[in-house]
Amino acid sequence: MSRFNVKKVAVLGAGVMGAQIAAHLVNVKVPVILFDLPAKEGPKSGIAERAIANLKKLKPSPIGVAEDADMIQAANYEEHLKLLKGCDLVIEAIAERMDWKLDLYTKVAPFIAKHALVASNTSGLSITKLSEALPDAIKPRFCGIHFFNPPRYMPLVELINTPTTRPEVLDQLEAFVTSGLGKGVVRAHDTPNFIANRIGIAGMLSTMKQAENFGLTFDVVDDLTGKKLGRASSGTFRTADVVGLDTMAHVIKTLQDNLSPETDPFYGNFGTPAVLQKLLDLGHLGQKAKKGFYQKVGREVLQFELDSEDYVPGGQKADEVYGRMLKKPAAERLPLLRNAEGAPGQFLWAILRDSFHYAAIHLETIAESARDVDHAMRWGFGMKQGPFELWQEAGWLQVATMIQEDIDAGKALSTAPLPRWVFEGPVAQAGGVHTAQGSWSPAQKKFVARRVLPVYERQIFPEKLLGEDSLPDWKTAGTTIAETKALRTWTLDGQVLIASIKNKMHAISPEVMEGLVEAVETAESDFEAMVIWSGDAPFSVGADLEATMPAFVIGGADAIESIEAELQNMMLRIRYAQVPVVAAIHGMALGGGCELAVYSARRVAHMESYIGLVEVGVGLIPGAGGLTYIARRAAENMAQSTSKDVLPFLTEGFTAAAMAKVGTSAIESRKLGYLLDSDLIVPHKDEVLFTAINEARSMAAGGWRAPLKRLFPVAGRSGMATIKAQLVNMRDGGFISAYDFKIASMIAEIVCGGDVDAGSLVTEEYLLALERKAFCHLIGQPKTHERILGMLNTGKPVRN
Repeated sequence: MSRFNVKKVAVLGAGVMGAQIAAHLVNVKVPVILFDLPAKEGPKSGIAERAIANLKKLKPSPIGVAEDADMIQAANYEEHLKLLKGCDLVIEAIAERMDWKLDLYTKVAPFIAKHALVASNTSGLSITKLSEALPDAIKPRFCGIHFFNPPRYMPLVELINTPTTRPEVLDQLEAFVTSGLGKGVVRAHDTPNFIANRIGIAGMLSTMKQAENFGLTFDVVDDLTGKKLGRASSGTFRTADVVGLDTMAHVIKTLQDNLSPETDPFYGNFGTPAVLQKLLDLGHLGQKAKKGFYQKVGREVLQFELDSEDYVPGGQKADEVYGRMLKKPAAERLPLLRNAEGAPGQFLWAILRDSFHYAAIHLETIAESARDVDHAMRWGFGMKQGPFELWQEAGWLQVATMIQEDIDAGKALSTAPLPRWVFEGPVAQAGGVHTAQGSWSPAQKKFVARRVLPVYERQIFPEKLLGEDSLPDWKTAGTTIAETKALRTWTLDGQVLIASIKNKMHAISPEVMEGLVEAVETAESDFEAMVIWSGDAPFSVGADLEATMPAFVIGGADAIESIEAELQNMMLRIRYAQVPVVAAIHGMALGGGCELAVYSARRVAHMESYIGLVEVGVGLIPGAGGLTYIARRAAENMAQSTSKDVLPFLTEGFTAAAMAKVGTSAIESRKLGYLLDSDLIVPHKDEVLFTAINEARSMAAGGWRAPLKRLFPVAGRSGMATIKAQLVNMRDGGFISAYDFKIASMIAEIVCGGDVDAGSLVTEEYLLALERKAFCHLIGQPKTHERILGMLNTGKPVRN
């Protein structure tokens, strides 16, 4: 089969989803044309142009850096249909109206290239019915492609075939969406709302119904159904506000219009809840309308009250006893909730029972296997576990019996019994739907393995579900070379050594420092290259403050200086290692984690990597070489130009460190200077290790050598004076505190090289000594202690 090469994509429809899909295509460097109707006034492509401009204002940002939105080409259906002939993939993302979509297909069909794939981003309309408007030549290349909102951040994409879709079309599209866009692909059957919205919206309706049954307010429900339940932190009603109540109502209507009591035994529960209908009638559509189930007034969050049709104070939380119940092992947790005396516990059991019941009843018709359901709910609704995973963990037959007892007692939302496969045969014998052989498929009456496609060879450690014991575990895979409580060094191929930090949040403790230095020595003697990677995010949040503070209490500043010197020496050891060291980044790389990354020879970063020097937030300066790196990079960048003044090249790096600015994407992190043009950005988190290992091998095979140590120029006292003058204005204008001014001034002194002439040549060691001196001074200051304790206790910076 020839390779499907996506050189350009057309997105039809510049609404919320269409524009954000186009934005994500730009994030991954795919040229894209965004189409919409011709504007009645002004430029004909004005609708698409305004949508592109609006992308720059959205929060969270759908685009890596705002200015990249300008790389999207605006077009309209009246003037630019011929542009479709140059597109390899056409994604339709207009409003959820069957008649509008069919009319558009008729209009664009003559201009679609003979090789191009065509896909609809409908959230629930029949893909087969949509295909009927297409010419026979296009039908085999047509399918559904359902992104979840917001497309940049939500991992799930559902692919839906029609009876006429060629199998290789889905394979090609799955490969592009997985590796090219960084998404988790689930193939869904062509049923109303597909998989995630079918299960998820039924679950939200169940939650709303049971909340009413048990008399719980929105805030209490969201407290119970957020992180405590292993779901998105926004809970249920806040999630509905974010999605948009009109959008939710549309998805509910799709269920109402396309299902019946004969096709769905839960159909009687699909009525639009009274409170949702009232909010829709009032135009309170959620976050976009600034009113929905919640309204924020100043700092206070109010919640809607149906009886008064007004907003009343919120913020109530459930009794802590239910939080403790939810921390119990699943096998204890579910019976505890079922037998709880209080309404919150009974409510939690009811919504979990309803989700298990609904998923079991509909598994055969909506998905190939239980794996697709659990992946869809993880990736599309932010759950830590899908419904079948939780059920299996809690004890398959125990939970099945509890569900069936409730059904028989009339407590469930439907009287439909659980399918026979739940209690009999392979699933019952295996203790669940996920096994080493695969996941249960009721249609095929067997456990089916994961799809085997070349793209998945790039995922050495794919995200695994509970029970998928045949998949490798990064914590034990390969050959272990050395292992402590803090760090494991290991190899998959005998050529590249992998160092994985094991500490919580992958913090850099003295044990990690010692382990990484030993790893470099081992790599130099026995391996071709080294990769620093851990299978879960973050990459590293930096130095282990909890481990460092006792040393300060006992040994004072001298003890801290010793630890800082060791940390700096470790960074230099990595920078000047005689084998290439590649940092494989996923998630946060903050403080010392950022420094560990920038001192590596190369960085391979997942698109959603957030990199920055944040020490100011705890009242310190970057003390492990971060400021030295900023000064050195400024000198290197100046050397590439015709300028002889280093200060202009220093400004952005200084500002990022002094303001503790973190790149909100790998793309922005590159703009801040924490990633270089030679570094690689990978769309899919599970491909980072594969890419990093191959990059390390390539560097070694190419004869990579460590850089030579050399002197470099600094901005000196004149540069320091210029920066401090700006800081005075910020302090006097109330933009920064007096302590912020003190810390920022110290940062300016270090990156400018201290009290020397502009252009003076310095060594890395000279600047590292300035870092240590400032760090050790600040760690003894009461205001720094306040910031450190505040961060440790609340996880949020204290500004004093």
